[in-house]
Order: sequence, then structure tokens, then C-alpha cells
Amino acid sequence: MEYRIEINNQEEIYDIGSVAKHAAGAALLRVKNTVVLATVARDDTAAEEDFLPLTVNYIEKSYASGKIPGGYIKRETKPGDFETLTSRIIDRSLRPLFPKGYAYPTQIVVFVLSCDNEVDLQVTALNAASAALYLSDIPVNKCVSGVRIGKINGELVVNPKNSELKNGTLDLYVAGTKDELLMIEMRAVSSLKDNEHFVNEMGEEEMVDAINFAAEKISDASNLYEQVFTPIKKADAELEYKASVLNEEIYQYIKENYKPNVYSALTQMAKSERALELKKALELIMQENADKEWDKSVVKNALEAFKHNVVREMIVKGKTRADGRGLKDIRPISIATNILPNTHGSCLFSRGQTQALAIATLGSDQDAQTYDLLTEKTPNTDKFMVNYNFPGFSVGEASPLRSPGRRELGHGNLAKRAIEPTINKNSLYTIRMVSEILESNGSSSMATVCGGALALRAAGVETKKLVAGVAMGLVFEDGDYAILTDIMGLEDHDGDMDFKVAGTKDGITALQMDIKLGGIAPEILKEALYQAKEGREYILNLMEDAASKIVINEEILPKFELFSVDNSKMVDIIGQGGKTIKEIIEKYSVSIDLNRDNGEVKLSGINRKQVDAAKQHILDIVKNAGSGRGFDRRGGDRDRNAKIVEFEKGAVIEGVVKRVADFGAFIGLPGDIDGLLHISKLAEGRVEKVTDIINVGDKVKVKVLFQKGPKIELGLESKLD
Repeated sequence: MEYRIEINNQEEIYDIGSVAKHAAGAALLRVKNTVVLATVARDDTAAEEDFLPLTVNYIEKSYASGKIPGGYIKRETKPGDFETLTSRIIDRSLRPLFPKGYAYPTQIVVFVLSCDNEVDLQVTALNAASAALYLSDIPVNKCVSGVRIGKINGELVVNPKNSELKNGTLDLYVAGTKDELLMIEMRAVSSLKDNEHFVNEMGEEEMVDAINFAAEKISDASNLYEQVFTPIKKADAELEYKASVLNEEIYQYIKENYKPNVYSALTQMAKSERALELKKALELIMQENADKEWDKSVVKNALEAFKHNVVREMIVKGKTRADGRGLKDIRPISIATNILPNTHGSCLFSRGQTQALAIATLGSDQDAQTYDLLTEKTPNTDKFMVNYNFPGFSVGEASPLRSPGRRELGHGNLAKRAIEPTINKNSLYTIRMVSEILESNGSSSMATVCGGALALRAAGVETKKLVAGVAMGLVFEDGDYAILTDIMGLEDHDGDMDFKVAGTKDGITALQMDIKLGGIAPEILKEALYQAKEGREYILNLMEDAASKIVINEEILPKFELFSVDNSKMVDIIGQGGKTIKEIIEKYSVSIDLNRDNGEVKLSGINRKQVDAAKQHILDIVKNAGSGRGFDRRGGDRDRNAKIVEFEKGAVIEGVVKRVADFGAFIGLPGDIDGLLHISKLAEGRVEKVTDIINVGDKVKVKVLFQKGPKIELGLESKLD
């Protein structure tokens, strides 16, 4: 049955009961020409472990946008980064809704079956998944709504078109129910106006206003969803929930007799020492009460529960923390830059027992990451990449090294969102920043932001501003609350909310928030954001001092040059058969990218002197062009009076592809002469690789666009069998 809902700047059409009838819950959602199928399935047998075994898979089908998957295997395989990050967003938004003690293995699967380029897939996917879950027989009695808030021409807009979002200055994604927020992700969108780069950070007041605006839209949507779906919701299944493993009698006994032991363990400065002391306390309890025949796992759970409450009591009532810090205190910070002599830029950033080694590597356009988006018809290129690695030794574990999981991709994405707005949009560099986490005890993602921003400066990248990040915590207890700056792992585990705020001295560039306790009052959120600002400014002062002392290793940095010449001289730079440009590349060990449309020349190389020499060589060629000397097909000097085959402009002739270069192909023509078929003349729209269209040996029909002596420019008419 079809249900049409007009909400938040779009019409959502839900088809319920038509497909996937064996699933516990299913919803087919259409927004414009995007169609998403969300299903929920659960096992009938609960897991033995005391946790929620929820799996979320968001999967994009290539046929949804009329594409055939690339590569040797023509089918969908490993999820891309966008799919992984979207799965993570859905999980973080829906996991808090499950009843306490629910332990049945549950899977939420979202398929994108049809894709409209202007529809937000993350918003659509979450709303479909929430509907499927609410309609299922799993006792979840709230509908989640996801909204995207953009700032377009200074105005907040709910669920803008994808094209509008690109031209805005804010990208805020919020998920919640009718009375509480559950998850927030935000990034500032930098812009280029009159060739000037703007970071577009967001002030704390603006941030609160935008989140409140999102909360209103979420509340409206969630109320409407529940009104529509409640009459057709399945009856709750009769399920058994895991009882609390907490033994109140043992808990009280520990509280009355071992409180000093727990306090002593918590005040140990090192994470490993704290864990060891708690283990000793457990062993002591078991030894001194051997006659009671207590199960060790039950005692351990009671001890953990007591430790949890002690941590919270210390924070809220004592206004102090396990490591002795005040609520706003930041752990000691140390910064060392360019400690790796043969990397372009490096920074070892340490904050307490969290340590990130950030390394920046500079490259050219050829090093950019190519990736596909379902909402884009052509491949995209990413010139700023952030890779976050979290080896087991960083937390004292002997775990195998594996490929990045959802957590690693999520943390890397957060760091990228924080730093990217400060990188000039006109930058010639392709940049890869890698964060190796060497120690972890509280927000290694924010250490990645701080270390990464300095690693870029250490590599000579002129970022607009420095960016710092700080992880914040919130604890509610007996009607009172405490906001914590720079939380460590213990406070993250035992707190009610953690949120990460990154930005410059002028505002926020990225934010991530997961709320464990339900709703948060706007005034508390505002207070937390301003406290985060204080912490961020303190860290930025230390970072600016470290940045002023950076010694850049100029000798190993690559050199990039961008300059323009008369575009009619491009043929002289290329030379007959590409010989001239090939000689320049080989002689000076550089890469050359020519733009025939605007005469732009982009040079890159690992040796600055060689790049400068190559630039001068090209300028000399342009200066001397038209002197009457040419090149024959073999590349040697040819007398200016030698007979040249003349072709009529517009003539269509047959030829054979003789050689392929990055910028085009050389076509053998009648009269033992070659013509240049530039990459821009191969097809309408952008062509990534010449070999996507033609290859050496192909027979083609070409049109003569321009001829000056032996220099001939061609356009592709068709390939011949």
C-alpha cells in the first residue's frame, strides 16, 4: 500500500507490504526518482553475549544510475567509503532505539535501487531504514528522522538539492526522534570568490541555531511518521530480554568495603596501570570472600558498575576527574615537527596518553584519488586524502593488522572534514595525509586533526588557518551535569555523550556528536560548544608556536608551477609526434599537463631546479615559435621550404592512431604526417583517459580543425571497424 508524506521540503512515497514480505519489516521509499529498499531481519535465538548484535549494510546498486560496474568483475563487490560511512550513520542513529536487554542478531539492509542525482541518499536511506524498523515486530516504538541542513545564500535550508549543497557554506546532518537528538555530523564548506579562498567556519551561536532548526524539522517529521505508520505497525514479538547481570548484594558489599581500592585504581595516571589496579582489586575481593562461592564474572560486573558510578560521582559532585584534572583542563601536549627526514612533512602530536604521527605527502594531479558517486555521472577526483590507521599496539593489544574498518574510515573522514576547508581551492598539490595512531586513550581522531594540520605546514602547504580538535564529554547525575574538555577513554566509556569539535580560532569546521542519554537542552549544548572553543583556542596557541618553529625541508619537496601561454603555441610545446614534450619530460624529469582551451601549463617534479629549468625551456619554445623551423615525423629539423601536405579545414579523412599520450593521441595521416587529436576533442564532456575512447592501432575518421605548416589539430568523427 502506498503512503505519501509531504515533509521537510520533499515528498516521500512509502510502499509498504508489496515487497520483501519475509523480512521482519520492510519499506520501499521513493523521493523524486530515487528508490530505496530497507529491510529488517532478526534471528529467533538471542546471542549469549551481553550486547546488541546489530549489523547495518547500506549498498548502492550500479544499475540505479544506469552504470555497469568497472573492473574485471562486473558486479558490486567491496563497499566504497561512502557506503561504509552511510552504514555507520544509520547504525549510530538506530542503535539507541532498541530495548535494553535485546540481544537477538538483527540485520538492517538498505539497497539503493534507483538514483536521482539531486536527492540526498543518506537522508533517504536513514528514513527508509527507520520506517522498516518501526514497522517490524521488534519493539522499537519511535521513528527516527534524518535531515540535511545547508546554508545557501546565508539562509538555512532543509534537505537542499545536492547541487545547492555544493554551493552553500554549511553541511549539517542530524538524526533524532520527536523529542531527542541522537546523532550530529557537520562540516564547513569552503568557497572561492573572486579568486579568494574562504574557510566559512561556523560560530557557536550559528551552530546552535542550525541544530535547533534541524531539531524542529526532525520533530515534525517523526511525529508525522508515527501518525502514518502506527496503524500498520506489526504487533511486538514476544521476546525474552537479558536480565541485568548486576548483583545488587555484591555491588553494595563492594561499595561498603572496597571503595578506597577503586578510588586508588582510578587515580592511576596511566591507562594500563589503572586497568592493572582494578584487576588487583577484583582478585582481592575474590580472595577475601572465597567462602562465599561468588562467580568471578558476576563480581567483575558489580565492580565495573561501581567503578562506573564512582567516575560519574567524582566528576559531577567532586568536580574533578580520575587523573586529577579539573573539568576544563587539557592534558599535557607536546609537538614535534619534521621528525621524519625523508617525508615531505611530519608531526608527532601527543596529548596525554594519546599520540598521533601525521605524515603529509605532496603530489600532482596524476596522484589524485579517482572515485565514483552514484549521484554523479562521471568519476570524481579527490586531491586531499586522509588515511587513519589504528594498530592494536596503540592500546596494548596483540591484534592482527587488518584493512581499515568502519571506525578507521569514520575517524579519517572526520579529520578530513575538519582540515579540508583550510586548504586553498586553487592549490596545485594533491595531498595525502596519513595518521598513524601510536597511543590511544581518548580521541585519537582529534589528535589526527591537530597533527595533520601541522604536518601540512611542515610540508610547506600554505593552509589558510590552523585547525585544532578537542573531544568533549557530558555526564548527567541526579539532576546535575558536568561538561568535560578533552576526555580520556575512561570518561568516554562511562559518560552520557561524547562530541568532537574541530575548528580554527574563528569557528567550527567539523563536528561529530553521539548522544547516549536522549535529548540535550539547547542551553547545555551551547555551553558545551563554548567550553570546546576555550579548549580549542588553548591548543591552537600551542600549535601556532610550534608552527612558527617549523624548518621545512625544501630539498625534498616537489615543485609545482602553473603558468599560461598563448594556446595557439601548444602545438609547438608538444612538437611533431609529441617529440618535443617528451624530450622535456625526459630531460628535466618533470610531469607536464597542458590545457589547450586556456593555454594553461602545469609543471611538477621532485627537483625544484629541474622544474624551473623546464619552465624556462617551455617559455623559450613559445617565444621562438613561428620562426619558420618545423619538425618532420621523425622529430628532426625540417627545412622551412620543404613540401607540406595541406588539408582543407573541415575535411574528414581516415587515419591510424600511432601513439597515445596523457593529453591526446597522434594520428597518422596521408602524406606521411601526424596530426594531434587532443583529449578534449574525443567526446562531449570530460574524458579521463584517452584509452577510454581510442588505442594505438585503431582506425579513425578525423576532421581537420586547424593546420599551420606540419602542425595539424584534429577532432574525432568516429572509429572505424
